[in-house]
Amino acid sequence: MKGMILVMDGMGDRPIKELKNKTPLQAANTPNMDKMAKDGITGIMDSIAPGIRPGSDTAHLSILGYDPYEVYTGRGPFEASGVGLDVIPGDIAFRCNFSTMDDEGIVTDRRAGRVREGTKDLVDVLNTMVIEGYEDIKIIFKESTGHRAVLILRGEGLSGKVSDADPKVENKKPAVVKGLDGSAEAEKTADLLNKIVYKTYEMIKDHPVNLERIKNNLPPANVVIPRGAGEVPDVEAINDKYEVNSACIAETGLIMGIGRFAGMDVIEMEDVTGGVDTNLENIRDTIVDQVKNSSHDFFLINIDGADEAGHDGNFKEKLSFIEKVDKVVMSELLKLEDVYIFLTADHSTPISVKNHSADPVPVLIRGPEVRVDDVSEYNEIAVARGGLSRIRGADVMNIMMDLMNYAHKFGA
Repeated sequence: MKGMILVMDGMGDRPIKELKNKTPLQAANTPNMDKMAKDGITGIMDSIAPGIRPGSDTAHLSILGYDPYEVYTGRGPFEASGVGLDVIPGDIAFRCNFSTMDDEGIVTDRRAGRVREGTKDLVDVLNTMVIEGYEDIKIIFKESTGHRAVLILRGEGLSGKVSDADPKVENKKPAVVKGLDGSAEAEKTADLLNKIVYKTYEMIKDHPVNLERIKNNLPPANVVIPRGAGEVPDVEAINDKYEVNSACIAETGLIMGIGRFAGMDVIEMEDVTGGVDTNLENIRDTIVDQVKNSSHDFFLINIDGADEAGHDGNFKEKLSFIEKVDKVVMSELLKLEDVYIFLTADHSTPISVKNHSADPVPVLIRGPEVRVDDVSEYNEIAVARGGLSRIRGADVMNIMMDLMNYAHKFGA
Protein backbone atom coordinates (compact mmCIF):
# COMPACT_ATOMS: atom_id res chain seq x y z
CA MET A 1 0.00 0.00 0.00
CA LYS A 2 1.27 3.48 -0.85
CA GLY A 3 0.94 6.65 1.18
CA MET A 4 1.68 10.35 0.92
CA ILE A 5 1.91 13.33 3.20
CA LEU A 6 0.81 16.36 1.22
CA VAL A 7 1.76 19.61 2.92
CA MET A 8 0.20 22.86 1.77
CA ASP A 9 2.79 25.18 3.21
CA GLY A 10 1.38 27.88 5.49
CA MET A 11 -2.25 27.11 4.62
CA GLY A 12 -3.58 27.57 8.16
CA ASP A 13 -4.89 31.00 9.12
CA ARG A 14 -7.13 32.98 11.48
CA PRO A 15 -10.60 34.49 10.89
CA ILE A 16 -10.47 37.54 8.63
CA LYS A 17 -12.99 40.37 8.90
CA GLU A 18 -13.14 40.87 5.12
CA LEU A 19 -14.08 37.20 4.72
CA LYS A 20 -16.95 37.48 7.21
CA ASN A 21 -14.72 36.18 9.98
CA LYS A 22 -13.77 33.06 8.07
CA THR A 23 -10.27 31.81 7.35
CA PRO A 24 -9.16 31.74 3.69
CA LEU A 25 -9.56 27.95 3.75
CA GLN A 26 -13.07 28.25 5.18
CA ALA A 27 -14.06 30.87 2.62
CA ALA A 28 -12.51 29.09 -0.36
CA ASN A 29 -14.50 26.87 -2.70
CA THR A 30 -12.79 23.50 -2.18
CA PRO A 31 -15.16 20.71 -3.23
CA ASN A 32 -12.38 18.16 -3.68
CA MET A 33 -10.78 18.73 -0.28
CA ASP A 34 -14.25 18.63 1.24
CA LYS A 35 -14.88 15.30 -0.51
CA MET A 36 -11.63 13.94 0.94
CA ALA A 37 -12.74 15.07 4.40
CA LYS A 38 -16.15 13.45 3.95
CA ASP A 39 -14.52 10.19 2.84
CA GLY A 40 -11.86 10.22 5.54
CA ILE A 41 -10.95 10.99 9.10
CA THR A 42 -10.01 14.48 10.25
CA GLY A 43 -8.50 16.47 13.10
CA ILE A 44 -6.11 19.28 13.93
CA MET A 45 -2.36 19.15 14.42
CA ASP A 46 0.37 20.99 16.28
CA SER A 47 3.40 20.47 14.06
CA ILE A 48 5.73 20.52 17.05
CA ALA A 49 3.71 21.26 20.20
CA PRO A 50 0.92 23.60 21.29
CA GLY A 51 2.10 27.19 21.42
CA ILE A 52 5.35 26.53 19.53
CA ARG A 53 5.67 28.54 16.32
CA PRO A 54 7.21 26.13 13.81
CA GLY A 55 9.53 26.95 10.97
CA SER A 56 8.86 25.09 7.75
CA ASP A 57 12.05 23.15 8.38
CA THR A 58 11.37 22.10 11.97
CA ALA A 59 7.73 21.35 11.15
CA HIS A 60 8.65 19.04 8.28
CA LEU A 61 11.29 17.30 10.37
CA SER A 62 8.71 16.67 13.08
CA ILE A 63 6.09 15.44 10.60
CA LEU A 64 8.67 13.02 9.15
CA GLY A 65 9.25 11.55 12.60
CA TYR A 66 12.46 13.34 13.59
CA ASP A 67 12.89 15.26 16.81
CA PRO A 68 13.78 18.79 15.64
CA TYR A 69 15.26 19.56 19.04
CA GLU A 70 17.85 16.85 18.38
CA VAL A 71 18.60 17.04 14.64
CA TYR A 72 17.99 20.68 13.75
CA THR A 73 21.14 22.81 13.58
CA GLY A 74 19.75 25.58 11.37
CA ARG A 75 17.98 26.02 8.07
CA GLY A 76 21.00 26.70 5.91
CA PRO A 77 22.23 23.13 5.34
CA PHE A 78 18.77 22.01 4.16
CA GLU A 79 18.52 24.92 1.74
CA ALA A 80 22.00 24.24 0.40
CA SER A 81 21.37 20.55 -0.13
CA GLY A 82 18.00 21.30 -1.67
CA VAL A 83 19.50 23.38 -4.47
CA GLY A 84 22.01 20.69 -5.31
CA LEU A 85 25.11 21.80 -3.42
CA ASP A 86 27.21 19.12 -1.76
CA VAL A 87 27.54 19.99 1.90
CA ILE A 88 30.30 18.31 3.87
CA PRO A 89 31.15 18.10 7.58
CA GLY A 90 32.56 21.41 8.74
CA ASP A 91 30.58 23.51 6.26
CA ILE A 92 28.52 26.39 7.60
CA ALA A 93 25.47 26.98 5.43
CA PHE A 94 22.96 29.82 5.29
CA ARG A 95 19.69 30.56 3.58
CA CYS A 96 19.73 33.96 1.93
CA ASN A 97 17.48 36.54 0.37
CA PHE A 98 18.30 38.63 -2.63
CA SER A 99 17.18 42.01 -1.32
CA THR A 100 17.12 45.66 -2.34
CA MET A 101 19.40 48.13 -0.55
CA ASP A 102 19.72 51.84 -1.22
CA ASP A 103 22.86 54.00 -1.28
CA GLU A 104 22.45 54.73 2.43
CA GLY A 105 22.62 51.03 3.26
CA ILE A 106 18.90 50.74 4.03
CA VAL A 107 17.09 47.55 3.00
CA THR A 108 13.99 48.81 1.18
CA ASP A 109 12.70 45.40 0.01
CA ARG A 110 13.75 42.19 1.75
CA ARG A 111 12.70 40.09 -1.25
CA ALA A 112 13.72 42.40 -4.12
CA GLY A 113 10.19 42.47 -5.49
CA ARG A 114 10.16 38.65 -5.31
CA VAL A 115 12.62 38.59 -8.19
CA ARG A 116 12.09 35.56 -10.45
CA GLU A 117 14.76 35.91 -13.13
CA GLY A 118 18.44 36.72 -13.44
CA THR A 119 19.65 35.52 -10.06
CA LYS A 120 21.89 32.86 -11.62
CA ASP A 121 23.79 35.59 -13.47
CA LEU A 122 24.21 37.45 -10.19
CA VAL A 123 25.47 34.30 -8.47
CA ASP A 124 28.06 33.75 -11.22
CA VAL A 125 29.59 37.09 -10.25
CA LEU A 126 29.29 36.51 -6.50
CA ASN A 127 31.15 33.22 -6.74
CA THR A 128 34.31 35.12 -7.65
CA MET A 129 34.22 36.77 -4.21
CA VAL A 130 37.34 36.88 -2.07
CA ILE A 131 37.34 38.72 1.27
CA GLU A 132 40.59 40.32 2.37
CA GLY A 133 41.96 38.54 5.40
CA TYR A 134 39.82 35.47 4.71
CA GLU A 135 41.46 34.21 1.55
CA ASP A 136 41.55 30.69 3.01
CA ILE A 137 37.75 30.52 3.29
CA LYS A 138 35.85 29.27 0.27
CA ILE A 139 32.67 31.28 -0.33
CA ILE A 140 29.98 29.48 -2.36
CA PHE A 141 26.69 31.02 -3.48
CA LYS A 142 23.84 29.26 -5.28
CA GLU A 143 20.50 30.60 -6.44
CA SER A 144 17.31 28.90 -5.31
CA THR A 145 13.70 29.62 -6.30
CA GLY A 146 12.55 33.22 -6.64
CA HIS A 147 14.39 35.65 -4.36
CA ARG A 148 16.01 32.86 -2.36
CA ALA A 149 19.63 31.76 -2.42
CA VAL A 150 22.10 29.84 -0.28
CA LEU A 151 25.61 30.49 0.97
CA ILE A 152 28.23 28.01 2.13
CA LEU A 153 31.37 28.94 4.03
CA ARG A 154 34.04 26.23 3.86
CA GLY A 155 37.27 26.39 5.81
CA GLU A 156 38.91 26.07 9.19
CA GLY A 157 37.84 27.77 12.39
CA LEU A 158 34.21 28.57 11.53
CA SER A 159 31.01 28.23 13.56
CA GLY A 160 27.27 28.13 12.93
CA LYS A 161 26.62 29.91 16.26
CA VAL A 162 26.01 33.32 14.70
CA SER A 163 23.01 35.62 14.38
CA ASP A 164 21.21 36.64 11.19
CA ALA A 165 21.97 39.59 8.93
CA ASP A 166 18.29 39.83 8.08
CA PRO A 167 16.76 43.02 9.55
CA LYS A 168 13.36 41.22 9.51
CA VAL A 169 11.55 44.36 8.31
CA GLU A 170 12.06 46.90 5.56
CA ASN A 171 13.66 50.34 5.99
CA LYS A 172 16.42 49.16 8.26
CA LYS A 173 20.07 48.43 7.65
CA PRO A 174 21.17 44.79 7.56
CA ALA A 175 21.49 43.51 11.10
CA VAL A 176 25.04 43.28 12.40
CA VAL A 177 25.90 39.59 12.64
CA LYS A 178 27.21 38.59 16.06
CA GLY A 179 28.71 35.47 17.56
CA LEU A 180 26.29 33.75 19.90
CA ASP A 181 28.49 31.64 22.14
CA GLY A 182 31.54 33.80 22.80
CA SER A 183 33.86 31.51 20.86
CA ALA A 184 36.65 32.75 18.60
CA GLU A 185 35.15 30.68 15.78
CA ALA A 186 31.77 32.39 16.07
CA GLU A 187 33.35 35.86 16.23
CA LYS A 188 35.41 35.06 13.13
CA THR A 189 32.37 33.83 11.23
CA ALA A 190 30.31 36.87 12.23
CA ASP A 191 33.00 39.27 11.08
CA LEU A 192 33.30 37.46 7.75
CA LEU A 193 29.54 37.53 7.20
CA ASN A 194 29.30 41.25 7.88
CA LYS A 195 31.97 41.83 5.25
CA ILE A 196 30.23 39.48 2.78
CA VAL A 197 26.91 41.35 2.98
CA TYR A 198 28.39 44.67 1.88
CA LYS A 199 30.71 42.98 -0.60
CA THR A 200 27.68 41.50 -2.38
CA TYR A 201 26.25 45.00 -2.78
CA GLU A 202 29.52 46.27 -4.17
CA MET A 203 29.75 43.41 -6.65
CA ILE A 204 26.21 43.31 -8.09
CA LYS A 205 24.60 46.72 -7.60
CA ASP A 206 25.56 47.75 -11.15
CA HIS A 207 25.10 44.32 -12.74
CA PRO A 208 23.15 44.40 -16.04
CA VAL A 209 20.37 42.35 -14.42
CA ASN A 210 19.84 45.07 -11.84
CA LEU A 211 20.24 47.96 -14.26
CA GLU A 212 17.49 46.38 -16.35
CA ARG A 213 15.26 45.97 -13.28
CA ILE A 214 15.76 49.63 -12.36
CA LYS A 215 14.96 50.61 -15.94
CA ASN A 216 11.68 48.69 -15.65
CA ASN A 217 10.84 50.25 -12.26
CA LEU A 218 11.52 47.00 -10.42
CA PRO A 219 13.47 46.71 -7.16
CA PRO A 220 17.04 45.63 -7.94
CA ALA A 221 18.36 42.43 -6.36
CA ASN A 222 21.52 44.21 -5.29
CA VAL A 223 22.45 42.69 -1.93
CA VAL A 224 22.40 39.22 -0.38
CA ILE A 225 21.22 38.87 3.24
CA PRO A 226 22.22 35.59 4.99
CA ARG A 227 20.26 34.00 7.83
CA GLY A 228 19.53 30.59 9.31
CA ALA A 229 23.13 29.50 9.91
CA GLY A 230 23.61 25.82 10.47
CA GLU A 231 26.20 23.09 10.57
CA VAL A 232 25.66 19.85 8.67
CA PRO A 233 23.35 17.63 10.78
CA ASP A 234 23.42 13.86 11.17
CA VAL A 235 20.01 12.49 10.15
CA GLU A 236 18.95 8.83 10.08
CA ALA A 237 17.65 7.79 6.67
CA ILE A 238 13.86 7.63 6.66
CA ASN A 239 13.95 4.47 4.53
CA ASP A 240 15.84 2.71 7.32
CA LYS A 241 13.79 4.29 10.08
CA TYR A 242 10.43 3.18 8.65
CA GLU A 243 11.39 0.51 6.09
CA VAL A 244 9.89 2.42 3.16
CA ASN A 245 11.04 3.43 -0.31
CA SER A 246 10.48 7.17 -0.19
CA ALA A 247 10.49 10.15 -2.52
CA CYS A 248 10.12 13.90 -2.12
CA ILE A 249 8.19 16.12 -4.53
CA ALA A 250 8.65 19.80 -3.73
CA GLU A 251 9.20 23.15 -5.39
CA THR A 252 11.41 24.84 -2.79
CA GLY A 253 15.04 24.18 -2.04
CA LEU A 254 14.38 23.92 1.68
CA ILE A 255 11.98 20.98 1.42
CA MET A 256 14.06 19.25 -1.25
CA GLY A 257 17.03 19.63 1.09
CA ILE A 258 15.15 18.06 3.98
CA GLY A 259 14.19 15.23 1.66
CA ARG A 260 17.82 14.68 0.66
CA PHE A 261 19.05 14.74 4.25
CA ALA A 262 16.35 12.20 5.10
CA GLY A 263 17.65 9.95 2.31
CA MET A 264 14.62 10.38 0.07
CA ASP A 265 14.79 10.33 -3.69
CA VAL A 266 14.11 13.92 -4.72
CA ILE A 267 12.02 14.02 -7.88
CA GLU A 268 13.25 16.87 -10.04
CA MET A 269 10.60 18.91 -11.83
CA GLU A 270 11.04 21.38 -14.66
CA ASP A 271 9.21 24.68 -15.08
CA VAL A 272 8.20 25.08 -11.45
CA THR A 273 8.62 28.72 -10.45
CA GLY A 274 7.50 28.42 -6.84
CA GLY A 275 5.06 30.49 -4.80
CA VAL A 276 1.61 31.50 -5.98
CA ASP A 277 2.77 31.32 -9.61
CA THR A 278 3.93 27.73 -9.36
CA ASN A 279 3.10 25.25 -12.11
CA LEU A 280 0.48 23.18 -10.30
CA GLU A 281 -0.22 21.10 -13.39
CA ASN A 282 3.38 19.96 -13.41
CA ILE A 283 3.28 19.11 -9.71
CA ARG A 284 0.00 17.23 -10.15
CA ASP A 285 1.30 15.21 -13.10
CA THR A 286 4.48 14.35 -11.22
CA ILE A 287 2.55 13.12 -8.20
CA VAL A 288 0.18 10.99 -10.26
CA ASP A 289 2.99 9.53 -12.37
CA GLN A 290 5.10 8.67 -9.33
CA VAL A 291 2.21 7.05 -7.45
CA LYS A 292 1.13 5.00 -10.45
CA ASN A 293 4.42 4.11 -12.09
CA SER A 294 7.33 4.31 -9.65
CA SER A 295 8.59 1.83 -7.09
CA HIS A 296 8.30 4.42 -4.33
CA ASP A 297 5.69 3.63 -1.72
CA PHE A 298 5.89 6.74 0.44
CA PHE A 299 5.91 10.39 -0.65
CA LEU A 300 6.49 13.76 0.98
CA ILE A 301 4.85 16.48 -1.12
CA ASN A 302 5.03 20.21 -0.50
CA ILE A 303 3.10 22.99 -2.27
CA ASP A 304 4.23 26.46 -1.26
CA GLY A 305 1.99 29.29 -2.54
CA ALA A 306 -0.39 29.75 0.41
CA ASP A 307 2.57 30.50 2.67
CA GLU A 308 3.87 33.17 0.31
CA ALA A 309 0.47 34.88 0.21
CA GLY A 310 0.29 34.73 4.01
CA HIS A 311 3.68 36.40 4.38
CA ASP A 312 2.52 39.08 1.96
CA GLY A 313 -0.70 39.64 3.96
CA ASN A 314 -2.78 39.05 0.82
CA PHE A 315 -5.93 37.12 1.79
CA LYS A 316 -7.40 37.27 -1.72
CA GLU A 317 -4.30 35.69 -3.20
CA LYS A 318 -4.22 33.03 -0.49
CA LEU A 319 -7.87 32.13 -1.00
CA SER A 320 -7.41 32.02 -4.77
CA PHE A 321 -4.34 29.79 -4.52
CA ILE A 322 -6.10 27.32 -2.23
CA GLU A 323 -8.97 27.11 -4.73
CA LYS A 324 -6.53 26.55 -7.58
CA VAL A 325 -4.80 23.71 -5.73
CA ASP A 326 -8.18 22.13 -5.05
CA LYS A 327 -9.20 22.35 -8.70
CA VAL A 328 -5.91 21.40 -10.33
CA VAL A 329 -4.31 18.95 -7.89
CA MET A 330 -6.90 17.52 -5.52
CA SER A 331 -9.38 16.69 -8.28
CA GLU A 332 -6.85 14.22 -9.68
CA LEU A 333 -5.70 12.83 -6.35
CA LEU A 334 -9.31 11.89 -5.59
CA LYS A 335 -9.08 9.43 -8.48
CA LEU A 336 -6.13 7.54 -6.99
CA GLU A 337 -7.02 4.18 -5.50
CA ASP A 338 -5.33 2.21 -2.73
CA VAL A 339 -3.35 5.26 -1.59
CA TYR A 340 -3.41 6.87 1.84
CA ILE A 341 -3.40 10.65 1.56
CA PHE A 342 -2.53 12.71 4.62
CA LEU A 343 -3.41 16.32 3.79
CA THR A 344 -2.24 19.08 6.09
CA ALA A 345 -0.16 22.23 6.47
CA ASP A 346 3.21 22.52 8.17
CA HIS A 347 2.10 25.64 10.05
CA SER A 348 -0.30 28.55 9.92
CA THR A 349 0.75 31.80 8.26
CA PRO A 350 -2.03 34.20 9.25
CA ILE A 351 -2.70 37.18 7.02
CA SER A 352 -2.78 39.44 10.08
CA VAL A 353 0.60 38.24 11.34
CA LYS A 354 2.45 37.93 8.00
CA ASN A 355 4.53 35.24 9.64
CA HIS A 356 4.19 31.77 11.11
CA SER A 357 2.01 31.24 14.14
CA ALA A 358 1.38 28.36 16.53
CA ASP A 359 -2.28 27.98 15.51
CA PRO A 360 -2.94 24.26 14.89
CA VAL A 361 -3.47 23.20 11.30
CA PRO A 362 -6.18 21.01 9.73
CA VAL A 363 -5.47 17.37 8.88
CA LEU A 364 -7.30 14.63 7.07
CA ILE A 365 -6.51 11.06 6.08
CA ARG A 366 -8.26 9.43 3.16
CA GLY A 367 -7.67 5.84 2.15
CA PRO A 368 -8.81 2.21 2.40
CA GLU A 369 -10.58 1.22 5.62
CA VAL A 370 -10.08 4.58 7.31
CA ARG A 371 -12.56 5.10 10.14
CA VAL A 372 -14.70 7.82 8.58
CA ASP A 373 -15.99 10.53 10.93
CA ASP A 374 -18.94 12.86 10.34
CA VAL A 375 -16.91 15.88 9.14
CA SER A 376 -17.72 16.91 5.58
CA GLU A 377 -15.66 20.10 5.20
CA TYR A 378 -11.91 20.64 5.21
CA ASN A 379 -10.96 23.72 7.17
CA GLU A 380 -9.44 24.70 10.51
CA ILE A 381 -12.79 24.87 12.30
CA ALA A 382 -14.74 21.91 10.91
CA VAL A 383 -11.99 19.32 11.36
CA ALA A 384 -11.48 20.18 15.04
CA ARG A 385 -14.37 17.82 15.89
CA GLY A 386 -12.97 14.97 13.74
CA GLY A 387 -12.00 11.49 14.77
CA LEU A 388 -8.27 12.16 14.94
CA SER A 389 -8.84 14.86 17.56
CA ARG A 390 -5.66 16.88 18.20
CA ILE A 391 -2.35 15.27 17.29
CA ARG A 392 1.27 16.37 17.01
CA GLY A 393 3.55 16.23 14.01
CA ALA A 394 5.52 13.48 15.73
CA ASP A 395 2.44 11.24 15.50
CA VAL A 396 2.02 11.44 11.74
CA MET A 397 4.50 8.83 10.52
CA ASN A 398 3.40 6.31 13.16
CA ILE A 399 -0.23 6.75 12.07
CA MET A 400 0.66 6.46 8.39
CA MET A 401 2.88 3.42 8.86
CA ASP A 402 0.12 1.67 10.80
CA LEU A 403 -2.46 2.37 8.09
CA MET A 404 -0.05 1.26 5.36
CA ASN A 405 0.58 -1.92 7.40
CA TYR A 406 4.30 -1.17 7.73
CA ALA A 407 4.25 -0.80 11.52
CA HIS A 408 5.74 -3.39 13.88
CA LYS A 409 3.91 -4.57 16.95
CA PHE A 410 5.14 -3.14 20.25
CA GLY A 411 5.25 -6.04 22.69
CA ALA A 412 4.27 -9.69 22.49
